[in-house]
Amino acid sequence: MLDGVAVRGATPTLLFVHAHPDDETLTTGVAVAHHAARGHDVHVLTCTLGEEGEVIPPALAHLEGDGPALAAHRRGELARALAALGATGHLLGAAGPEDEPAFRDSGMAGTPAAEHPRAFAGRPLEDAAAAVGRVLAAVRPDVVVTYDAGGGYGHPDHVRTHEATRAAVAALPAGERPVLYGTLTPLTWALEDREWLAAHVPADGPWVVPDQGSPYTAGVVPDDVVGRAVVDPDAVPAQVEALRAHDTQVVSGDGWFALSNHHVFRLAGREGYAVLDPGSGRPAPEGAA
Repeated sequence: MLDGVAVRGATPTLLFVHAHPDDETLTTGVAVAHHAARGHDVHVLTCTLGEEGEVIPPALAHLEGDGPALAAHRRGELARALAALGATGHLLGAAGPEDEPAFRDSGMAGTPAAEHPRAFAGRPLEDAAAAVGRVLAAVRPDVVVTYDAGGGYGHPDHVRTHEATRAAVAALPAGERPVLYGTLTPLTWALEDREWLAAHVPADGPWVVPDQGSPYTAGVVPDDVVGRAVVDPDAVPAQVEALRAHDTQVVSGDGWFALSNHHVFRLAGREGYAVLDPGSGRPAPEGAA
């Protein structure tokens, strides 16, 4: 991920910007663990505390629907996950590590949570971008990583995270901007992962294994769009430990994980990325870094 990137200090600094606790591990856990293991200065900025998340374990079911209680619990999950990955955490708009972030989980579009006065997706973009900009000024990363323009799968908070991060990077003078990456999956990898899941996930459980004819999310793109990759199977144990920290949200299997809807995903030890143009959010030609 650092190929061709001008590093300003003695140690490369990376900032991963995510919408909710667990997104850092689900979406970029391999890259976070990979760079942390190499002694790089890795930071994760989380924009909300995931107050609208569904809760998997029956013993913790009382947290679902109780925004403050679930937020407090997920804050602890996030801290344990970041320790497993080796990253330093930040909460968007929080003055200190124990303070409440400025924004709240918006839930899915059309749900009552979207109308909350602190809902991240409903707050003015300039407020969110300014908050991201303050973290950029404090961390001074060489690389910033967030979602693609569609937020991976369209969650309003993921889309707003992309928009706010991109706006904050674009607002910097051209010579001071970090390289901006978006998370994307090559179609070839997606096909291979579905084939692997069909062969390895137990058929007698509640798990939903996508077949090859099922549609892909917008984050799955032609291979040539994905100009960068982090391929590191050695990072998977740290990613698994971090996933297990997020026990309200994730079930871990042998080489795979499942979300609350029982949909399964492969732990393949690889992640795809593309350099994004800060102005448009579109993948930029390779060499732009």
